[in-house]
Amino acid sequence: YLALRQTQKTIRTKKPNWNPWMIFFLRSLQKQIKRLSAKIEKEKLIVADLPEISLLILDHAKQHGRITIGEIAKLTSISRNTLKEHFRLLIKRELLSLHGSGRGAWYTLK
Repeated sequence: YLALRQTQKTIRTKKPNWNPWMIFFLRSLQKQIKRLSAKIEKEKLIVADLPEISLLILDHAKQHGRITIGEIAKLTSISRNTLKEHFRLLIKRELLSLHGSGRGAWYTLK
């Protein structure tokens, strides 16, 4: 607010001073870039050691919001038992959330 007030004081003058607002804005943008970069690096580390099937599950969940083991089984022709293990791993790593139980269960990204 301080930077905004400083700029607003000069806005109706012959030489408005945009510097306080621009510096605030650019610093904020720089902080967001650093936060996003850190988040991306963290995600790379998390998924770096996941099996390809688990990555496919996560990608499908990103695209569709919620998924089921049955959907992935149809998509990949992989057995339900094998997929259950991958889903358990993703839940254990807190990458997926389980909703419901049994055949009616569905999963979302955390």
